Amino acid sequence: MGQNRKNIALIGAGYWGKNHLRNLENIGVLNCVLEISDKITEQRKSDFPGVKFIKDDKEIIENPDIEGVVIAAPAELHYKLTKKYLLAGKDVLVEKPLALHVEEGEELVKIAKEKNRILMVGHILQYHSAVIKLKDMIDSGELGQIRYIYSNRLNIGKLRTEENVLWSFAPHDISLILMLMGGEEPVRVQAHGGSYINKNIFDTTLTTLAFKSGVMSHVFVSWLHPFKEQKLVVVGSEKMVVFDDTSKEKLFIYPHKIKWEKGKIPVAEKMDFVTLNLELKQPLEEELLHFAECVKTRKTPKTDGEEGLMVLKVLEEAQSKL
Repeated sequence: MGQNRKNIALIGAGYWGKNHLRNLENIGVLNCVLEISDKITEQRKSDFPGVKFIKDDKEIIENPDIEGVVIAAPAELHYKLTKKYLLAGKDVLVEKPLALHVEEGEELVKIAKEKNRILMVGHILQYHSAVIKLKDMIDSGELGQIRYIYSNRLNIGKLRTEENVLWSFAPHDISLILMLMGGEEPVRVQAHGGSYINKNIFDTTLTTLAFKSGVMSHVFVSWLHPFKEQKLVVVGSEKMVVFDDTSKEKLFIYPHKIKWEKGKIPVAEKMDFVTLNLELKQPLEEELLHFAECVKTRKTPKTDGEEGLMVLKVLEEAQSKL
């Protein structure tokens, strides 16, 4: 892609937006940054002296050179900002979640179709080299028939007051599980959780998904945990795989076997795990490169509005069960 097409604007340069800023600048597509906080703007200017910072969104909306925007604002603003820029004729990459209500997500998808605009959601794990390899292993049949999938996203870290841990952490894993399931939607969603720091703000949740194919999965998320863990486990009839995003070796393959003694007694035959040597790329950079390419070629993003809407439906169903 052309390095000189500075056709993307960034909305928000705060906690996660600063990472978008760095990557958009590195790949040569950043036109400007809209940031309303003077404090954040001064911090970012010192790190990125060549970047243009603005406070008025008219400079984006009325600039024909800006074809797309990346929205890294708080979740409660995603719907409002995405709608504004789609209606202004801009392509949009919005951080997860797409919106906070299914009807809002449906409206955004409809607007994008009517306006022939790119709508993409920042489900970053789908652009992770190890996840792409894991998907290939499933699709090729290397793991056999998938039995169940579970994920843990745990940490002691930033405690949010504007959203609970389900909406903050779980979109990553729900998106990942749905992708590994080939886009199959769950037929049943259950969720349990606890709020210990702020009343009515869940610090930990356990969400279970049941699929028509018989596959079960669960997503355990918490920001009130003694250590950081980001693991996803896929159990197949032939092999089991662990994706550990906190480890240097991202994929661990366990070729355990189940043998039947006398035809009726199941016995586990444990095997040593092996790791895969992968060429690891930066997921956020890959995500932004993909968005820039979609803006240029008009192809549908891997994590488009429809995919974001599917994740939103699961989140809303889980929230209702909490």
